[in-house]
Amino acid sequence: MTPAPLADRLREPSGPLFFPVTAYGPGPGAPVDLAVYRAHVREGVAAGAAAVFACCGTGEFHALLPEEFEACVRAAVEAAEGRVPVVAGTGYGTALAVRHARIAEEAGADGLLAMPPYLVVAGQEGLLRHYREIAAATPLPVIVYQRDNAVFAPDTVAALARTDGVIGLKDGLGDLDLMQRTVSAVRTEVPGDFLYFNGLPTAEQTQLAYRALGITLYSSAVFCFAPKIALAFHRALGSGDEATARRLLDGFYGPFVELRAQGRGYAVSLVKAGVRLRGLDVGGVRPPLDEPGEDHVKQLARLIERGHALLAEDA
Repeated sequence: MTPAPLADRLREPSGPLFFPVTAYGPGPGAPVDLAVYRAHVREGVAAGAAAVFACCGTGEFHALLPEEFEACVRAAVEAAEGRVPVVAGTGYGTALAVRHARIAEEAGADGLLAMPPYLVVAGQEGLLRHYREIAAATPLPVIVYQRDNAVFAPDTVAALARTDGVIGLKDGLGDLDLMQRTVSAVRTEVPGDFLYFNGLPTAEQTQLAYRALGITLYSSAVFCFAPKIALAFHRALGSGDEATARRLLDGFYGPFVELRAQGRGYAVSLVKAGVRLRGLDVGGVRPPLDEPGEDHVKQLARLIERGHALLAEDA
């Protein structure tokens, strides 16, 4: 049986969208550990992930050589075994983004998450050309990631939505007024469905607000290290159980966001520390990121315990 198109598979996800960390061997300059990476992806799929977003922000796309990127995407596809779609990151300048898109296609990915271009702050027409060239490079459907130096006017998103191959927008900016205007512009100007994702760090913290805009999809870094908590929150949102959602927000997600704010790069390195706390040695982060302090890792361990205690109370 031919799998449904990516947009259909993502539209009503059965679980969180999983952004695995990339595993490295021990010590500085260690290579990617593909065996551990496969185990991490396999565990996430078995735990209930609805899709795997490989080599994206949490997966340190910026730190991977092209050959490492290809190996990791291929490993994620192998570990997922067709049970859920695998979306690969791409980025940098247009030429390199196109190259990574083609590598991802060859490695078996089902789609692409196109991250902001490297460093430059471009105008709307330049951004539109950039993402259209990525979309034209392969048959893979593309989700465009809005954040940092890639911020789109509503009419630019409408133009992207009319572009063959572009199926959605992931928002990592957090400007809800802009998102409402964007959703309205696309809805009135472009026929058919266009996907929107809440892509803020620890997206659960803001997901109630995004749901009010009709945006139900979100990324979950917490799923990497506390899948039961992430699944419980996802189920609570899906069933309208706001009491459980707010209890997890107050008792776990809010304090986690406060801890994440204690260090630069903690949106990646603290998540990776959480995976190690679960017993899977995925190694550290590559420069320019650095490791969280020992006290912060201990606080994270206590916070994970608190989150699971909240689940036990609900049970």
